[in-house]
Amino acid sequence: MRIEVVRTGGFAGIERRAEVDTAGRPDEDEWRALAQLALRPAPGGPAPGVRDGFSYRITVDGRTVHCHDPHLTDAQRALVTRLLKEGA
Repeated sequence: MRIEVVRTGGFAGIERRAEVDTAGRPDEDEWRALAQLALRPAPGGPAPGVRDGFSYRITVDGRTVHCHDPHLTDAQRALVTRLLKEGA
């Protein structure tokens, strides 16, 4: 499974991206479960972001979801945090 996160916006407007290929990793099942939850849209549909907040594009094996701070689901926030740390 290939997972990519692109973060844009914020005060400086700098883009940050990270990706991971989970195939063969010992924690592959954890990544897969988290990614599947993160692809689910937030209840009530996508909400607009806030001024100088971050926007995210989460892509898992070709399926993409867009989300914005502070309206990420718990799974989206966990995946973004984990992937941006892992890919740093």
